[in-house]
Amino acid sequence: MEKWISRIDDITTKFLDSFGDLSKEDLNRKPDMQTWSIAQNIDHLINLNRSYFPTFENLKKGNQELPFIARFGFVVSFFGNMIKKSVDPGRQKKMKTFPIWEPSKSDLPKSILKEFQENQDKLKGYIRDSADFVHQNMVISSPANRNIVYKLEMAFDIIVTHEERHYNQAREVLSLLPKT
Repeated sequence: MEKWISRIDDITTKFLDSFGDLSKEDLNRKPDMQTWSIAQNIDHLINLNRSYFPTFENLKKGNQELPFIARFGFVVSFFGNMIKKSVDPGRQKKMKTFPIWEPSKSDLPKSILKEFQENQDKLKGYIRDSADFVHQNMVISSPANRNIVYKLEMAFDIIVTHEERHYNQAREVLSLLPKT
C-alpha cells in the first residue's frame, strides 16, 4: 500500500509545486485546440479517480459484481497489462479517453488544485482500506466498461502511472505558455 501512497504524495506535491502559483488564466490556457490545459489535465485525473470510488465502496460492502469474463486469469492479466502500458508516462502517443473521464470544457477555477489534493487524500484512504482485497488478488471492472477487468493491485498501478503521465503532459503545456 505504501508504494502507491508514496507515489501519490509525490505526484500531488509535484502538481502543487509546479502549478500552484499560476493564475486561473494560465491554468486554463491551451496551446492549441487539441491540447488540454493544465487545469483540464487535473480535472481529468479527478474525474477518473473519482469514478473508481463506487467500486472501492462496493468492495468494502461485499457487493462486487463482475462479468463472466473476470473468471479467466489470462483475460484479467491481458487487460491490466494493456491499460498500464497505454498510460505509461514515457509513451508519446496521445490517446482518446472515455467520455466519462473527459475534462470540463469550460474554464476551471484556481481551486482545482485544492480539489485535486482533497481527491488524492480520499484516494489514499481507499488504497489503505483495500489492503486485504489486494492480498486476495481481487478483480474489479473498469468504471468505463464493466467488461474490462483487472486486478485491484493493477488498478492502483494504473491510477498512479496515469497521474504521472498527466503531470508530464501538464508540464509540457506549462513550457508552451508565454513567459511573464
